[in-house]
Amino acid sequence: KAFRTTQNQESSELFAEGHEQVLRDFGVEKVTSADRSWMRNPNVYVITVENEDGSKVFGGARIHVLGDETEKLPVQDAVGEMDSNIHSMVKADIPKGVGELCALWNAKEIRGSGVSTFLTKASVAKAGVKIANLLKINILWVLCAPYTVGMVEKAGFEVVRSLGNDGQFPYPKPDLPATVLRLSDTDDLSKASDKERKEIISLRKEPKQELVEKGPKGELIVSYDLYIEDL
Repeated sequence: KAFRTTQNQESSELFAEGHEQVLRDFGVEKVTSADRSWMRNPNVYVITVENEDGSKVFGGARIHVLGDETEKLPVQDAVGEMDSNIHSMVKADIPKGVGELCALWNAKEIRGSGVSTFLTKASVAKAGVKIANLLKINILWVLCAPYTVGMVEKAGFEVVRSLGNDGQFPYPKPDLPATVLRLSDTDDLSKASDKERKEIISLRKEPKQELVEKGPKGELIVSYDLYIEDL
């Protein structure tokens, strides 16, 4: 399901707790995306994967929409001191509508089920400007671990090789590097694979639907509800 943080503090709290546990599992005590100030920011939206009664969150992702030059995306806080060029690049994107997909995580017990792929598709589906109930984002940034680079590239993201070391940064620590990628056309998705583009556009046009999703460990029935109240 998708929601604005300020509309659902309970689910936001479950999201934060799950994300922090995953970071601890990887030996990471502090990253910028784990800062809980986002829970008070009305320009932040959350997508969670939950069990049917909503008592357990198995994974999630956040979308930060940048309103003006006084704000920064989490990726700027994360790598800006290592490469200040990211600030001018994000600033140039603001007039077009810019945001970030961040804090993508899934719980240990469901790794290998494809949940990260579902979340990426759902997040990109909510970006865009041409259909009602979208976040009016033309450009979407992401900072992700090496093993998820291929996944987000299928959704249309491209590595920003002019930043860092060919797009990579020693973040959150040297043995866990991260790569900066950017999706430059959330509506057209010209760089996405045919399969991902079709599925993303389907979710964008029909934000409430049930799909059989195939992950590495088999099939899951996923009930999507990406409609955000008062958007």
